[in-house]
Amino acid sequence: MGVSPAEAQELVEGGAQLVDVRADHEWEAGHIAGALHLPLAELAGRAEELDRERRVIVYCRGGSRCEMAAEALAGAGFEATPMSGGIRAWEDAGLPVEPDGGYVAESGEAAAVLQARKRSAVS
Repeated sequence: MGVSPAEAQELVEGGAQLVDVRADHEWEAGHIAGALHLPLAELAGRAEELDRERRVIVYCRGGSRCEMAAEALAGAGFEATPMSGGIRAWEDAGLPVEPDGGYVAESGEAAAVLQARKRSAVS
């Protein structure tokens, strides 16, 4: 069972680690301040970047990827919990997303291509 965005915020303020397991383009579009970006595909190889002594709160866009990540981390000996509803629920709760003007990007390869096109059109 996951924690709500408000509970996640409290846990992070109390010392828990916050991990974003979304794809690069999703992270670049907007993320939660203080989060560590560990894309789901890289999680197994980069788990040593996390402190085993501190709880881990994992989030994604809507909840599916973070549930898988939390299960994997728990299996590796971490106290890991998904954030229910992901960053969409965080944003819906009125909590801040970085950078200024950041937003919750669509997931998936097609979304990454569209995001790249938007960035190049702005440049």
